[in-house]
Amino acid sequence: MFHEVVDGGEPGPAVDADEPAAADLLAAFEALVSEAASGFETDRLVGEIGLAEADVTAVRNGEIEGIAVADAAAVLAAANPDRDADAMVAEVRDHLLMGMATAVLDVDAIAAKIDADLTGQEVQQALEGRTAMTLGQLAEILAVIERRKP
Repeated sequence: MFHEVVDGGEPGPAVDADEPAAADLLAAFEALVSEAASGFETDRLVGEIGLAEADVTAVRNGEIEGIAVADAAAVLAAANPDRDADAMVAEVRDHLLMGMATAVLDVDAIAAKIDADLTGQEVQQALEGRTAMTLGQLAEILAVIERRKP
């Protein structure tokens, strides 16, 4: 899913696995979500998938930075019925936590290196799923982790 853009496992703009930039990751996320959403009418995205109309408009306009990872995963799951949205979100969280261990990073180090206005505690809550994480925040956190991996 979203973490697979670094490994080249998902379509979208190429992302340099050695030096991924948050903007490049966000562009790859945008390509994934926009492509998946393009197969659905707005009413279905709102009614069946549960997106807010403002989020549907943002996805259609390529403004996905503020879209919650869970909502984006729901769009991807609707486009690919073999995937489960909750499983995709859990997979992303697992990948981030494993990446932190590999890169020897803690939540305070990540918070200090990202542009998103998050404290270490807020990063931890987002990683654990206790608070919503946006695609913009995911891109920043993932970029920091991937750059620090050996």
